[in-house]
Amino acid sequence: MKILMALCLYLLTITAQAQQHKHGSIDESVEGKLQVWDVNKNEWSGIESFWIHFAKSNEAKFWGQTDTYPNYDDVNEFDTVLIQLKQGSCLMQFFHSRWRRANDVQRWDEAFNEYAGCVFVFE
Repeated sequence: MKILMALCLYLLTITAQAQQHKHGSIDESVEGKLQVWDVNKNEWSGIESFWIHFAKSNEAKFWGQTDTYPNYDDVNEFDTVLIQLKQGSCLMQFFHSRWRRANDVQRWDEAFNEYAGCVFVFE
């Protein structure tokens, strides 16, 4: 009986901890740097690791990390590319016939739009 109660308490604690963080939420206090909560991995990740994990697990094509966009005629809805700018990188997602910041499609934490190259991607 004690084991069953302890197991129930443990499961409730883990569930409560997992529900504290929304998928794609950014925290600046984790290990002194920006981290993003990945509910699929149930852990904090670096932003670019989060992007790559999302892009590779997405059913659409991931065009990799590059400083040029793929040929427009070759891309499909929801394809992703990790675009490299001099200010840093930004995950882009093809949505409704144009490239958008993945955060603008997925609606993760607003802080993504202020990270690295995402600020400058449309200039």
